[in-house]
Amino acid sequence: MLAYIVRRLLLLIPMAAGMVIVTFGLLLLIPGDPASVLLGQEASAEAINNLRNALGLNDPWYVRLGSYFARLLQGDMGRSIFQNQAVSEIVAGRLGATIELAVLALILACLVGISLGVLAATRQGSIVDTVSMIFAQLGVSMPVYWLGLLLMLLFAVTLGWLPAIGRGAPFPEALWAALTGRPQVLIDSFAHILLPAVALAANSAAIISRLVRTAMLEVLREDFVRTAYAKGLRRQRVILRHAFRNALLPVLSVVGLRFGALLGGAVLTETIFAWPGLGQLTITAISQRDLPLIQGIVLTFAIIFALVNLVVDLLYAVVDPRIRLG
Repeated sequence: MLAYIVRRLLLLIPMAAGMVIVTFGLLLLIPGDPASVLLGQEASAEAINNLRNALGLNDPWYVRLGSYFARLLQGDMGRSIFQNQAVSEIVAGRLGATIELAVLALILACLVGISLGVLAATRQGSIVDTVSMIFAQLGVSMPVYWLGLLLMLLFAVTLGWLPAIGRGAPFPEALWAALTGRPQVLIDSFAHILLPAVALAANSAAIISRLVRTAMLEVLREDFVRTAYAKGLRRQRVILRHAFRNALLPVLSVVGLRFGALLGGAVLTETIFAWPGLGQLTITAISQRDLPLIQGIVLTFAIIFALVNLVVDLLYAVVDPRIRLG
């Protein structure tokens, strides 16, 4: 197991390098000039060229790429062109908000998707099955930004139950405040994150519910399930301990992939709800052509996604003892 973990962690190095190269190549194709954006439309051509020289933008692409790799090896992700601050500091300051949103959205997606999938499979053809599949179809079809606007209009504007934009206290601070006698801080933090988390989780919950239903239907037809019933085991125990556990493996794969999708979907969700995370920062960096900051954000997303998939692979051995990672 340890050797497998080490090998997977070492694979992060070429994967991260590949992401940097792909991102760098795509940024070269984006129209616009960071120096022109920074100085404004009234700047002279000479001033723009001088700034490009100062930022190294006039260097050949291979020189800029090699310089970036050299800095990464020293733990330096560069400096933001517009904020004049280390990219690592900017990303670290926004990362917590995005992780909070993505993790809560993933928890909601798993709870809702798995519950609906199991209910639909065990009650195939019933009204529960029909309603679950209608929800799944709507969740897959509805764009996250449209659902976010609908939730904001209903719960924030019309009913006034939840705040429309912004973020409360970071969850660790809110939890500590609740433990020290200030539960209103935790309530306020949860109220701010609920709408964006639901909007972000809906698509993943729909996909997970359809997958769980399909996997459960296949497992429920297996011989070992009929044998469990023949032994006189209770239906609830057969479903949860025998059928669901064997149907969980394909779900784990999708959950790992959906976390990456949640990070990508956070770009739109954070913009709609003014959530101060990496998604909102990505939109700002792209509009400003802040190349070092864009590269740092993409690299951070890639590493997080790879680590999540590593955790999912390790969970395989926990769920199914027949799998050995060595």
